[in-house]
Amino acid sequence: METIINLLKDKNYHLEKFHDLNSAELLNFAEGNFDNLEVFYQSRETILDLVRCIDRLIDAATAAQEDSIQASDAEKKEITSCMNMKNELVTRILAQDLQILSMIEQAKSNIIKELRQVQSAKKAVGAYKTGDVVNKLDEKA
Repeated sequence: METIINLLKDKNYHLEKFHDLNSAELLNFAEGNFDNLEVFYQSRETILDLVRCIDRLIDAATAAQEDSIQASDAEKKEITSCMNMKNELVTRILAQDLQILSMIEQAKSNIIKELRQVQSAKKAVGAYKTGDVVNKLDEKA
């Protein structure tokens, strides 16, 4: 049972790291700095891979102890505490993800607006552009 509790604590630790990573990057996004977006997503994916691995270890440990699972009251309280912490972290992470998606959508929308303005400006400049028309004088005149 101690193995499962340690794995749950380890999972929560990684979820906290995920939350901290989101918090730091949200500050950058709020300032309009999206330079680290690719590294940010890779870091998140790495942490999620670790969490998935821990989940597999928890499943394996649970299956191995399934017949002999007799948790004490203290262990049950600790497991419940770990699960409550996980639920709280996941809720906070989901709220952050909504903020991140919103900021990325807003930045994308601004870029599209800027591209449309540039395209309109090019058309306007193109309308005033004079071609390389060579005026030929009538030589007989």
